[in-house]
Amino acid sequence: MRRYAILLCCCALAACATNPPAKIAHATAARTGIAAVDALYARLDADTARYDAGLDSVARGDTDAGRTAIAAARSDLLDAASRCEATPPCDSARFIAAYDALLTRQASVMNNEGESFAEVEDKPVAATEISAGSSPVIQNLPAASRPIAMLKGRDLREIITLNEPMKAALTEWLTSNRAQLIDAWENYQYMRQLMWPEYERAGLPEALLFGIMAQESGGKVHAVSRSGAAGLLQFMPATGAAYGLGMSDGFDTRYDPTLATRANVQYLNARFAELGNNLELAVAAYNGGEGKMARLYTGTGGKGFWDPEIYGQLAPETRDYVPRVLAAAWLFLNAKEYGLQFPRVNAGEPQQLTLARGTSINELTICLGNNGVRDGWFRSLRNLNPRYDPHDPIAAGTVLRVPPYVMHLYRPNCVDNNTRAQLASDLAAARKPVVVAPPPQVAVEEERASRHGRKESRAKTYEVRRGDTFKSIARRNGCDDDELARANGLRSPYSIKRGMRLRLVGCDR
Repeated sequence: MRRYAILLCCCALAACATNPPAKIAHATAARTGIAAVDALYARLDADTARYDAGLDSVARGDTDAGRTAIAAARSDLLDAASRCEATPPCDSARFIAAYDALLTRQASVMNNEGESFAEVEDKPVAATEISAGSSPVIQNLPAASRPIAMLKGRDLREIITLNEPMKAALTEWLTSNRAQLIDAWENYQYMRQLMWPEYERAGLPEALLFGIMAQESGGKVHAVSRSGAAGLLQFMPATGAAYGLGMSDGFDTRYDPTLATRANVQYLNARFAELGNNLELAVAAYNGGEGKMARLYTGTGGKGFWDPEIYGQLAPETRDYVPRVLAAAWLFLNAKEYGLQFPRVNAGEPQQLTLARGTSINELTICLGNNGVRDGWFRSLRNLNPRYDPHDPIAAGTVLRVPPYVMHLYRPNCVDNNTRAQLASDLAAARKPVVVAPPPQVAVEEERASRHGRKESRAKTYEVRRGDTFKSIARRNGCDDDELARANGLRSPYSIKRGMRLRLVGCDR
């Protein structure tokens, strides 16, 4: 054994002697690369510390010194990030994460110090406002923005066809549905850290995730369609069960943002595998059923969604659904081109808040106030804590997921301020009196007499048939979309199913 070991050593030495320059050069290059990466990481740590110190200075009131420190740290951090992108062993994601965290903290300081602090970076982009070309780090690291738009190695903007149906869908999002799109954007920002990593790991574009969510639920975790689809991404019970969603300890996991996104990824990847990586067909399957799309794809020899042989055999709802999803994704990537300005949302990564006293989502929303947030914290608290009904009492000591800024608001507004806390408790505990509804015919007559101050004849009804969509019914009968939806208790995106009877209110045919 000893002689064998000596022989191995001799062979190794001989091998090194045969080509020493190449091996030495390779080893030297490796050591140099590692040293360069270590130096970049050291710069990242130093720049982060300087940036934090600048924010501390601003928070103390020393605004000029703070601005100077922040500007210098930011400049060096972006330079180091660019160098990291050009150094293969370097992990550019570390720079993006660090910078996003700094932006989130800066937004918090800015809220406390007033808008004048925004001059440090001329209205800095919030950490969660990341679309193609919007993040300062992503602007300096072109490759880092690719997951937002890349699908199976191709840029989403090269895959999507801007044909007439797509243009019509863009028009809808930019006119009558603009508010829904912006609401979806705001809701998504608070859940982004719970959803986007699932797409990122799978190599799917974030824009597609946003497009599906905007169309399916508008970013409302507890959305339920009349057909029984539920959650942000609207899984039917059977489909959800096939991808790991269902009841767990009394909670329907279709409402869980992370688990629903994971199931969505699995579903789409399965469709890409069987539909030739065709984006439109995979999205169509999400709405119209994977079985039908697989049969059409195979039966037509692998033709695409827009081909008449496939497009003509789809239900009108699916023909509308696909361009709606892709148009929302397109606007996610190209908002500025269309004059669409998504609002600044200082969301950040959800934090864990341990309740100091018993409360409910409603009560917590009231005592927190809105503190500059247009719609307050109700939707974000609802979405981040889907297990709780807004009226449900939540015991002290329970840990809730909340936006970072709520951590600063909770104790002063909901614990230390007993007057505000008691007011919130009293309001949240109030319940409307139970009133026995009049017989259906009386209710119909009262509505008829009161609507616009005029008497109307009995409203006609229409039974939904196969292939109908809400919009096609409204067009055929000359109905006002909003009035027809209100009369039938429908909310956008106006899901209907075969056999449903619609009251044709607000129609002129």
